[in-house]
Amino acid sequence: MNPESTTMRIIFFGTPVFAAAHLEYLVQNGHEIAAVVTAPDKPAGRGKQLQESAVKKTAMQSGIPVLQPLKLKDPVFVQQLQILQADLFIVIAFRMLPEIVWKLPAKGTFNLHASLLPNYRGAAPINRAIMNGETETGLTTFLINEDIDTGHIIKQIRLPIGENETAGELHDKMIQKGCTLVEETILLLSQAGTSAVPQSAFVSDFDALKPAPKLYKEDGKINWNKNGREIHNLIRGLSPYPGSYTRFVSENGELMELKLYKSRFEETAHDKTHFTLLTDNRTYAKVALEGGFLFLDELQQSGKKNLPIEAFLNGFKFHGIWKADLMF
Repeated sequence: MNPESTTMRIIFFGTPVFAAAHLEYLVQNGHEIAAVVTAPDKPAGRGKQLQESAVKKTAMQSGIPVLQPLKLKDPVFVQQLQILQADLFIVIAFRMLPEIVWKLPAKGTFNLHASLLPNYRGAAPINRAIMNGETETGLTTFLINEDIDTGHIIKQIRLPIGENETAGELHDKMIQKGCTLVEETILLLSQAGTSAVPQSAFVSDFDALKPAPKLYKEDGKINWNKNGREIHNLIRGLSPYPGSYTRFVSENGELMELKLYKSRFEETAHDKTHFTLLTDNRTYAKVALEGGFLFLDELQQSGKKNLPIEAFLNGFKFHGIWKADLMF
């Protein structure tokens, strides 16, 4: 770490594990974190007990003051930020900041976004890139402005996406690379004359950009009429959360739901009836689809744990033929 970067007094904004990992890195590498801003504690679980965000837990372990405003325009909150006299705000996986907040620090406010902006602006860039079958993505740091994910770009790095890589696996890989990118961005902003580039310089047709809207449960419903590669991308793009799912009717007429977390697609010509499920009920299960076979490698029966296919088939047996007329 360059000694210059330690002179920056930082306030960190974030909520989930992705943000907490970057906060922990900054603390371990000697950066001065004046305070952390995160979401208010929320009730969760069966007991509806208040749960602290991952960022709050990390901050408290390091003795960093935590601010949890309900409203980001609250004058009391804004005054708290002013009193802290930070040089720089860093935002990772947090709400949109109002202008009265992001304009406060002298060195600006930057965001780390999990895509190669301007593509995949929005709440779910990791998931949407995989769901769309991208083979490459990246990370971007940019200066926050009045619109979501549209500010001038400071720095980007590119990352390959593996053929069977899940959103969870890409998430973890991005944390490692993101920590380095955040470090480099802090150093750049600590230097005089650092410039950021408008996003218009990275694209000629803004109408062709791919968005990354928030995910809903319905996004995970598998449409078996789609190409097998598309279904594979959906499964891995929504793994481990919120998960893709399918419903089918068992031989005894029971409507059942399965969640799918890992799959493989074998692209090959075949003469099997589409939607037929083939299995030895011991080691594998695969569905004949347009373009090849989709192997179901990790599944979860409703109310039970997700399991690798071998363990799943130890306690669950497919009977008969799984066909389109039994699937929803």
